[in-house]
Amino acid sequence: MQLHHREHGQEQPHWPVGPFKVRLPFIHYRWETAEMIQALIMFVVSLGMIPLLEQYLGLPYDVALAFVVVCGIGFMLPALLGVPMVPGWITPAIPVVLVFLGDFEPGPEAIQALFALQFLVFLIFLVLAVTRLGRTLVHLVPNSLQAGIIMGAGIAALTGEIQPGGRLAETPISLTLGMMVAVFMLFSAAFQNWVARHPIARRVANYGMVPGMVIAIVVAWSIGEYPPPDVQWGITRPNFTEMWHYLPFVVGFPDLDVFLLAVPTAVIAYVIAFGDILVGRSLMSRVDHLRPDEQIDYSADRLHFVTAIRNGLHAFFAPYPGLAGPIWTAVTATMAERYKQGRTAMDSIYSGGGTFWITGFAALFMLPLVSMFQPILPIALSLTLLLTGYICLMVGIEQTRTTAERGVAGTMAVMLAVYGAGWGLAAGVVLYYLVQKKNLMGREAADEDPKPPDV
Repeated sequence: MQLHHREHGQEQPHWPVGPFKVRLPFIHYRWETAEMIQALIMFVVSLGMIPLLEQYLGLPYDVALAFVVVCGIGFMLPALLGVPMVPGWITPAIPVVLVFLGDFEPGPEAIQALFALQFLVFLIFLVLAVTRLGRTLVHLVPNSLQAGIIMGAGIAALTGEIQPGGRLAETPISLTLGMMVAVFMLFSAAFQNWVARHPIARRVANYGMVPGMVIAIVVAWSIGEYPPPDVQWGITRPNFTEMWHYLPFVVGFPDLDVFLLAVPTAVIAYVIAFGDILVGRSLMSRVDHLRPDEQIDYSADRLHFVTAIRNGLHAFFAPYPGLAGPIWTAVTATMAERYKQGRTAMDSIYSGGGTFWITGFAALFMLPLVSMFQPILPIALSLTLLLTGYICLMVGIEQTRTTAERGVAGTMAVMLAVYGAGWGLAAGVVLYYLVQKKNLMGREAADEDPKPPDV
């Protein structure tokens, strides 16, 4: 139960604070049991950043865990401040970020470089929020380029997992079975029929990709693809005292030349994050009309503000290879599917996202859970990347309406995934003008390129 209740067809209650809409659990929204249970398992994905922090920044495990806690604070901010999507990293950008960090020695040098990168990402989001150009970009980018960005991010995420030497090749059985279960339960028409007819299937569907994750973990332990856990009791002990020695206040701030080196990677990260924004907007649009009981305000300006705050928090207090992205695609899609089932299943889109990451943050301090999942951290990260790729391709194709748009989007997606965001964008713009534009020097007719729904 919550203190304030929503009237039918209205927006969820909140406290207006500047550009934000503050919502607290039990006051503005109810606690969702299904999202709580999901988070007690899915929080393990956030721990998947620890090996990268150890390898590329040279952090000890307990300091890396403290960085993850800072990330957990950032994960709770969007639902608190009025963003309906479940936040995550800029996941498809992680390979690009790691290539950038590979040019720097682990330790102070790499930390300075990552600070420069994340500070630039913070500035990009902040400038676009203050100037409201973020909203303008969403409206101005043609459908084919939107689809190309989304699909390109999806292809990049899939390619990193299925290529030779990727995690799918190292643990093929557990990942394949986990992915099959997750995709079947999230997107199968047959399973949706089961949900409509059988209460047991409806209950299982409430937990989204969790059954797939559990299947992958159990199989990995059973057949030896990953070692069994050494479960410990108590609470975790992130080393916040030692963490200070790995922050830019101590290791030093980067020189101007490091900022200049980070510019291309920062632009690429925003381009991919922009694709995530489009995916989130599409996911919200797909379910909004099915729930006339709630008016969803998915403002692009607010999303840019909150994402800027999170990247600024990371830059100064926990430089992060995953950066801070606007949406965790797989979990947002899972939440949207459950939201479609009506107010009884999920009272508000904000109650789902808020419950999820508050629980996920608390789970970071539960040593039995953290120690149990520690050996299988790569599985959690891989399933997230694979599902992100699948959802990006699904949503990207759905964005296109004509053969010309599909051709431009597909070619741009491949270029983006293979050669990077810069070449992908260039290819998409050139093809858009060569193939789609009927009036090369002016605007298209309104019926040719209708304005997308407000964000």
